[in-house]
Amino acid sequence: MSRPLLITDCDEVLLHMVVPFRQWVDETHGVEFSFAHRDFTRALRYKETGLVLEAGEVWTLLRAFFETEMHRQYPIDGALPTLMELSALADVVILTNISEEDHERRIDQLRAVGVPFPIHWNQGGKGRPVRRLIDEYRPSATLFVDDLGAHHDSVSRHAPEVWRLHMVGEPELAGHIEPSPHAHARIDSWREAEQWIRARLLHGPAPFPPGDGDPRG
Repeated sequence: MSRPLLITDCDEVLLHMVVPFRQWVDETHGVEFSFAHRDFTRALRYKETGLVLEAGEVWTLLRAFFETEMHRQYPIDGALPTLMELSALADVVILTNISEEDHERRIDQLRAVGVPFPIHWNQGGKGRPVRRLIDEYRPSATLFVDDLGAHHDSVSRHAPEVWRLHMVGEPELAGHIEPSPHAHARIDSWREAEQWIRARLLHGPAPFPPGDGDPRG
């Protein structure tokens, strides 16, 4: 019988990202990053003038961060040991939204902190790549972990049989993020989530909402 499959995001789920990014833009670019502002592209201001950075400027900084500053990122509390324990039960795959150019850097980054699992890069919604991974692994059950509600929405549409756990592992950010209505649960700690994850992976596929068909045919 096939093993269950655990698909997890990286930034703010396995590794801290926004805090190291905030520290870097403050130190290097004189930019203040407020977590209280829910629109990421409106959350960064120049400290000297108070002017909000334009969206293009924000994305330029993000690109520069991933090109040169990924070494600043560090593991979320409990993430790596819990993931290793769960790997005894399930196959584990990292599905991270990052550019193709940054994929090798992400692999090197995660290998350096002891993550041995396959690492797939993606851009856009994660529903279709989750569907492809299910078709590849043919698991007995699948569970998806991500900090962004949009990805839970995408997975719910393309792979409704997947259990979906909304997790925001950065404590400074978690209180500003509403639980996703498209996830089955919101738990922000890997240690607290472990038993919930185990139970769902052993249960089998998630139930389909009324009226939804089985995408597996």
